[in-house]
Amino acid sequence: MNGEKSTSKRRGIYERVPGSGVWWIQFTDAQGRRHREKAGLYSSAEKLLDKRHTETLQGKKLPETLRAKPVTFGELLDDALEYSKSENGTRTTTEIRIKYDILRPVFGTRPAEDIEKQEIRRWLVARAAQENWKRATMMRWHAAISLAYSQGIANNRIAKNPVVRMFKKRKVDEDNGRTRFLSEAEEKAICAKLQEQHPECVPAFVLSLHTGMRAGEQFSLQWSQVHWEGRKLHLYKTKNGTARDIDLNAVALDALTALKAWAGNSPLVHVNEQGASLTRYRDWFNAAVESAGLTDYTWHCNRHTFASRLVMAGVPLRTVGELLGHRSPAMTWRYSHLAPSHRQDAVARLVPAMKPEGAHTENESATRTATGGLFVVRPGATTFATA
Repeated sequence: MNGEKSTSKRRGIYERVPGSGVWWIQFTDAQGRRHREKAGLYSSAEKLLDKRHTETLQGKKLPETLRAKPVTFGELLDDALEYSKSENGTRTTTEIRIKYDILRPVFGTRPAEDIEKQEIRRWLVARAAQENWKRATMMRWHAAISLAYSQGIANNRIAKNPVVRMFKKRKVDEDNGRTRFLSEAEEKAICAKLQEQHPECVPAFVLSLHTGMRAGEQFSLQWSQVHWEGRKLHLYKTKNGTARDIDLNAVALDALTALKAWAGNSPLVHVNEQGASLTRYRDWFNAAVESAGLTDYTWHCNRHTFASRLVMAGVPLRTVGELLGHRSPAMTWRYSHLAPSHRQDAVARLVPAMKPEGAHTENESATRTATGGLFVVRPGATTFATA
């Protein structure tokens, strides 16, 4: 950038748009108000910041032209949407935009730093009651609002986030998490309806059931992420912000083979009839679910079906959590009730698979302890004998 520094090591100097080469300064005036001012070159920003600091020490008031109007909440929403477009998928950004379109008429024109936490909390609670939201829905709204404020802080446009710690976190447990999963009959019913209405979508449904991927992870897949010989899918970015691999069983591989035949030369795994990305899965999937006569089942429930079937097949909860990409064991614990015998199986492993020495009747039982002793249990009495 013409000899100018590309990154700032001095506090109070920053690029509003990283890599643009246009530098800004931020400072606090003699009255304690924060200001931001465009400087241009980095060297100009250093000189201007020194000047403003000197004026602050001298107690001088800033020129009227520098008393910029405060940043509005609507401007924060615009910045947050721009950030979401670069960091999140289309679906996530669309969902955030819908929320922001509802928030703009309420708070959009107001200075962002003048809005109090209690105002936003009251609005969210009232809206939740009006729309009959579940707590999880309200928390997604809270996250969208918090994103706007956190980006405002990151961009040096505001000083605080009023919605931090607005709601008390609750532990994830079986009651909080939905565990709606398919029976074999229900799976066959959905497949039959998809075969009638959208046969090209059957492999996508089957792949979901046998991998447990989130919708955003699955429908953004490209063939470069499929490792046929290693029987794996590589996810570059997940909901948790980390990469992970998906192991593929024979059914998942067959589904991918069918998807490959349909996709042709497209780099995308999931494509529609026009060869574009297949993202509007709710349209065809929800229609098939309704036609099959099922209720309270969404695409995300495929993930619950994947997990529930693993647990019922005896797969340890820790392994299920790894396959799902869970950050916390508490998120996987919602499926524990599907394996009622796992605790009995655990304590049973303490009993050696051996026949104890010594005579005893068929009404007696015995087991060795770690110390080498032998418990002999008779009806009405228990004795201990040294081996």
